[in-house]
Order: sequence, then C-alpha cells, then structure tokens
Amino acid sequence: MNRSSTFIKTLLICLSLISMGVFAAQDVKRPEKVFLYTTTVSDNQLIVNWDIEDGYYLYRDKMAYTTDTKGVTLGEPVYTAGEIHSDEFFGEQIIFRNTARVAIPIFNKPNGTSKIKLHIKSQGCADFGLCYPPQKWTTEIRVPSTPIIDLRPVLPVATKSRAMAGAPLPVTEAFRPSINTTDPFTLEIWWDIEPGYYLYRDSFAFRLPGEEAQLGAARFPPGIMEMDVEFGETEVYYNTVVIRLPLSRPKPEALLVELEVDYQGCKKESICYPPETLLMAVDLPRATSEDFQARDIAPISEQSRLIKVISESSLFGLMSVFLGLGLLLSLTPCCLPMVPILSGIIAGQGENITTARAFWLSLSYVLGMAFTYTIAGAIFGAAGTQISAALQTPLVIGGVSVLFIGLALAMFGLYELQVPAALQTRLTAIGNNQKAGSFFGVAFMGAISALVVSTCVAPPLVAALTVIAQTGDVTRGALALFAMAIGMGIPLLIIGTSAGNLLPKAGAWMETIKAAFGFMMLGLAIWMMSRLLPASITMGLYATLSLGAGIRFGALTSLPSPATSISILGKVIAVVILIYGGALVVGLLSGSTNPLQPLDHISGTPATTHLEFERIKSVEDFETARQRAATTGAPLMLDFYADWCVSCKEMEHYTFTNPRVQQALEQAILIQADVTANDEVDQALLAHFGVFGPPTIVFFDRGGKEIPDTRIVGYQNANEFLQHLDYVLQ
Repeated sequence: MNRSSTFIKTLLICLSLISMGVFAAQDVKRPEKVFLYTTTVSDNQLIVNWDIEDGYYLYRDKMAYTTDTKGVTLGEPVYTAGEIHSDEFFGEQIIFRNTARVAIPIFNKPNGTSKIKLHIKSQGCADFGLCYPPQKWTTEIRVPSTPIIDLRPVLPVATKSRAMAGAPLPVTEAFRPSINTTDPFTLEIWWDIEPGYYLYRDSFAFRLPGEEAQLGAARFPPGIMEMDVEFGETEVYYNTVVIRLPLSRPKPEALLVELEVDYQGCKKESICYPPETLLMAVDLPRATSEDFQARDIAPISEQSRLIKVISESSLFGLMSVFLGLGLLLSLTPCCLPMVPILSGIIAGQGENITTARAFWLSLSYVLGMAFTYTIAGAIFGAAGTQISAALQTPLVIGGVSVLFIGLALAMFGLYELQVPAALQTRLTAIGNNQKAGSFFGVAFMGAISALVVSTCVAPPLVAALTVIAQTGDVTRGALALFAMAIGMGIPLLIIGTSAGNLLPKAGAWMETIKAAFGFMMLGLAIWMMSRLLPASITMGLYATLSLGAGIRFGALTSLPSPATSISILGKVIAVVILIYGGALVVGLLSGSTNPLQPLDHISGTPATTHLEFERIKSVEDFETARQRAATTGAPLMLDFYADWCVSCKEMEHYTFTNPRVQQALEQAILIQADVTANDEVDQALLAHFGVFGPPTIVFFDRGGKEIPDTRIVGYQNANEFLQHLDYVLQ
C-alpha cells in the first residue's frame, strides 16, 4: 500500500471517528455497565447469557471460559449465531450485539461438588471507535452434586494454524495487543507476535488525547537488530514485547481513558504492513494517597545521596561509605599512574627490602595522598572554587601529560625514578635516620600523585566539595575525603606490600612489566591530551602507540625454543595489539576519528545522529530559555559541557546518540552550557547552580522549576539515563 492510500485510509478513519463518536466519547462507560451477564445450569451445561447495551458489541473469538475447580472438566463452548463484522482493529470477526447465549458442557465433575468457579474472559468495542481491553470476570455457579463421568471420544489432532500455512495473516492476527495497569501510574502493553513476524521499535508512539492523564517516556526492552530493506539496520521485536508507559494524573479517582497506539510490522522475508493506529480503553484504578506520595519521590541522584550521607549520617557511617567509594575509584583509569609510581619506589629500595618496610613505605605514600585530599579539598570546597574546572585548564592538562610522559620514560629505563637526592638528604636530617627520611619522601610523592588523580571529576569528590561549600561543615567534608583517599589507597597497600615477594627483582620479566607500565603512561598522556588535540591527531597517536607496543612485546619476533605458555600468551597479546594499531592506521586514512570503532567508515556503519542542543553562555541566556520552556509547558534539560571533559564526550558519544534517549527527549527543550573557556561568565553560571564542573545535567519541570535531587554528575550509560528520564520527563 502506497503512502497516499495509507493517508486516505487514515483520514477516513479519523473522519469516521469524529462524526460517529464526538458525543459518545464525552461519556465513556465502564465495561461492566455495558456487558452484563447471568449464569445458570441446564442438562450438564453451564449457560452464560449476555446482555449487551445498544451501540456496543462483543467478539466471539475473544471469549474464553475456564475453571480451576478441582476435578471439573469443561468442554468447548457452543455459541448462538452472531453476525459478521469487518473490524478496523481485528479484521473480519464474528460479533454479538444485544444478546448472546453460550453453553459450556460439563464433561467431568466429582461426586459432592456443588459449586463450580467459572473464569470468563471477554473483549468488546463501541460503535464510536472505542475498544476495551480484555476483561476478566469470575463467578461461582451452583450445580447438582451428582457426579458426571467424562465419556468424550478421542478428538483428532488439530491441523496447522494459518500462521504456519505461508500466506500473510491479517495485521490484527499477526500482532495482538493487550493492556494491563500494573499500578495507578504505570501501564503495560503486551504484544503477542506470530512466529515469523516482527514489529519495528521506532514505529511505536503512544498518546492520551484527553487531559485526564499525561504519559511519560515509554520504556522499551532491548530488541534485535535487523537489516531491513526499507529502513536499513533497525531494532525489531519478535514473539513478545512488553512496553511500560509511566503516566501522571492530577486526581485519585478511577479513570477510563483512551490510549492511541501507533505501530508497524512486517512478515520476515515477505510483506510489510502499512502503519496502523489503534484506539484502546485504559481502566486506571483508584490511586491512594500512599500511591501519590510514592510517585512524588524522585530518584535521588548519586551526588544528592552522597551529600545526605555527609550531612546526616553518623561519623562511622560517613567514613565507611566514602572508604568504599574510594575503593571503587581505585579501579578507574585516573588512578592507574599511582601503581607504577609506587612500584618504582618500592623497587628502588633494593632486592633485600622486607615485607614490613614495603608496607610502611606504601602506607606513607597513601597517607601523603590522603593528606593532600583532606587539606586541598577542604580549602577549595570552603572557598567555593570550581576545582574541577581549575584542574581541567589546558595548562594543568598539559603539565599532567608531560608528567605521564616523564614517568613512561623512567619505565623505559632512560633514568631512575626516585626521590631527589637533595630532598631525601634534607628529609633524612629531619628524621635523624635514612629510613624515616624515605618515609617522608614517599609521602611527598603520594601528595603529588593525589593532584594528578584530581584531574578526573568523580561524584564522591564533587559531593564532598559541594557540602563543604554549601554548609560550611569543613570537618565532615574533610573526613569524607580522607576516607575516600584511604579507600583509593587500599589496592596500593596490597601491591606495594607484596611487591617484594610476588614480583621478580630482576630479569626479562621485570623489564617487560616496566615496559608495559611505560606504554600505559603514554596512553594516559594521549588520553589527557585528547581533550585539547584534534580527534585525528589523537587517533594517530594511539595508532603509533599500539604499533610500538606490539613490536616491543614481540609481535614480529620468533618465539623462544622451547616456548612456554606464558611466552605464547604474550605473543598472542602482542599480535592483537599490532593488528589493532594497523586498524587504527587504516581507519585514520579512511577518515575515521573513533579509536573504539576505527573501521566504521570502511564497514559502512551508518552515521550516528547527535542530540541538538541550544548553546547558552550566561545566566541571562539560561533564564531566557527557561521562560520559553515554561511558556510552552515543555520540560527543560541543562547540560554543562567542556571540550576538556572526557566524561562529557562519553555522554555525547555513547548516551546522547542512543535512539531511545533521543526519542525520550523529543518533547524537551535541550540547552547546553559550554564552559570550556572557564572564564568569568562561565564561572558565574557554574556558581549560580552550585556546580563544580562538567559533566553535570540539571532538569527542570514543565513550570520551569528545577526538579529536586535529580542532577546527574558524571557519566551514565543509556539504560541508566533512560531510567532517570522516566521520572523527570513525566
């Protein structure tokens, strides 16, 4: 069917609904008011008599009659004659109007059974276009207590269904929807999809035409990527799909509302159906005051939770939480440089270092790092300085990158990494002996390492700085930072203490380990500089690094004879690194700038679409956008971004390009504050919102007010972000 015929069909349906249902839609009746039934027993049969109000009808094929009464067996229902009806929702159907009689044979009933519980399932529609969801009824019917013995003949095996016969099914048989209300604020739409058929995820759209309730962003399960002739690679659903629809409602009373559903599907390797629109009745149950209170509780952001921990929890709870967060932060790339620094310090003590001395040196390093966090964090936080922005200036990023390169050169053996002799001598004199002096020197190196790590924005650090700046509680904020630093240092204590026993003191193995750390340092230097360099240059540097690492670790050299398992594994890793470096080179020459997908231009991967933000600079720009959003009744999302912010780029590349995220934000006004320059105007905007740095996302409701406790600080993947949007965009 071409577009014009589809448009004409849709127009005719809309005109029909308008002409037939304007008055009726104003007084939608509940299903139990228009579909009435009574039950009797006659000659070992259960009789169900339906009384259907004028203007309404029931589908025969949507009826079902079952029982769970123990020992009772019911036969196939026998219906009175109905009428053929060409239905816009379910195709050609047999329907009942006014009255209907259904006889259900009782084939088996144990002696003494006096009641049968009958479960009735039905579905009907109104002539003006409203289709009710499937209804379930339960009734108990008194029957004679005399037994009934099952004497049915053996029935023949059923033949193949039409779905397996090869001919395409009518659209309403291929895709069968039903709707359920899981709670007063959530709908679930179930689609039963015939085998060999599928539905497009992007074709779904949901609307509530009335003003009784408003829909939030639909939540879809992951589908299957299908190469479609019409749309290219697209996400589809087979067999079954359940879609959740959150909604908001101003009143607690039970409601019966109309839901418009757009969908489109295909039969695999056969026809594609035109877009369809379905009108479904939604029976919303009454909402209690507890339901409304639970609905009004926002998903508290990670930063807000941590601020509450600092402000309200006990001192022990505070220290415990941030100790665990620090342990998690120790697994991030930002903390990686501290491993070779400490390992080099321990190795520099000589081959005869004891486990006890290795532990005390490691502890000195960790305490030096913790001291820096505690003092510097309290000072910056109490002063209200934008610490993350200050540490992300080109000068600081360049300086840290040079430091990484210097550490890498030390790992390659160009010079020895140790505390300067003059400083070590002075510290030795202060401590009266060489050992104590070494402890002070190692603590100094830990303090320097803490400044390197601080170039990364982390929600725990931002939360501690925020509460210090906002509440003036420097003591609790400083203790939180101290505990976080100790948590970050626990793996370093383990590595430093065991280094004397677990790692060989000399030989090729140690040289390989040092070289690996050296390449890691160079990789971190490139990662830091990627915030300032063009993407093509960054990709070229990664390619050079990968090729060099592959060659250094033996990708082009022969294995020793005899070859050990370790040498074979090392050879495989080196070859993989070399191949990856070659892929980076090929990708760079083809125009790609994504190191994670270097061959995307060659493989024909479709270009990703990005969210379109309106850029703002000042507080005045924001107020203009906020007032415009409030006037139109649209939600507002403010994203703080900077070119030097790696997590910002991760959000843009992985989260904001997700089609589901883009669909959820279609009705929202999106603005972005680019604080790359970190000038006075940028700092004034950051201070206006109490933001310490990007990435930070702030949400505003349809009235232009910020939604409390919903800020996002740091990176979130698409699924986490969608769950957050489920509340803020309702």
